[in-house]
Amino acid sequence: MNRYPMKPTDPRIRAYTDDHIRTLLAELHERGRKFGLLFPSADIDHTLDGRVLVRFNTAPASTLLNLLTLLLDADRERPCDS
Repeated sequence: MNRYPMKPTDPRIRAYTDDHIRTLLAELHERGRKFGLLFPSADIDHTLDGRVLVRFNTAPASTLLNLLTLLLDADRERPCDS
């Protein structure tokens, strides 16, 4: 399956509210922990031009969505007994 990363300028990003992003951040913390990835300071930063920024050095929400996609893909590819 060919998927491409979501770009910060993707118009779908504007539909995500602060509450949506907080929920996705919680999922990132949970899923990342399985792989030893910790994001203790990741949080909502502010909104710029209608897009919520995430505090990964003020990364756009698309970075969060792309990280979650990678973690979900990795989780699917893990053997069931690990």
